[in-house]
Amino acid sequence: MVSFEKDPGSEQRSYLDGQFLIAMPGMQDSRFTRSVVYVCAHSADGAMGIMVNQAAPQITFRDLLVQLGIIPDGPEIRLPDTADVMRVQRGGPVETGRGFVLHSADYFIENSTLPIDENVCLTATLEILKAIAAGNGPQNALLALGYAGWAPGQLEAEIQSNGWLNGPATPELIFSSDIDSKYDAALAMIGIDSGRLSGEAGHA
Repeated sequence: MVSFEKDPGSEQRSYLDGQFLIAMPGMQDSRFTRSVVYVCAHSADGAMGIMVNQAAPQITFRDLLVQLGIIPDGPEIRLPDTADVMRVQRGGPVETGRGFVLHSADYFIENSTLPIDENVCLTATLEILKAIAAGNGPQNALLALGYAGWAPGQLEAEIQSNGWLNGPATPELIFSSDIDSKYDAALAMIGIDSGRLSGEAGHA
């Protein structure tokens, strides 16, 4: 299991915590094609992040709550509007059976929630799913199954070989319900048109 501890000290800002990784058109790993990854932890020990723009096929938030025993199955069970419209997303290829919730900083569980920046936190316990189902969860949340992980130096090497671009992340884009537009929007934030990027891929 990846450690969510962050490195203290002055070197922290040389890492990419709280930024987006945006897959280049030449990305070799098809699991990350046109993906936007929010980096939750990055240090000399490696990195982990959550993809924020890939829907998980064939499972709804209600289905997941039933599978986890948080709510009983049945049409009579009503969820709060915010929970009823929540989509389950693919967070990455590691621990795909586990849920990870990126959420606004108005919700915090001692010893379970990792603050990533002043606006975004990560929690990976059943308590937050129960809170969302009960209408007591964070104002904004993104539920993903699995995460993306990199060994020490691996992410840096992938960036150097033009696998990823990196740029700033905003809560508005992380939590947007318009999953399909996030890739283009993340590129636009760093001044890149996705059409030109695709056309120029592979050219020196």
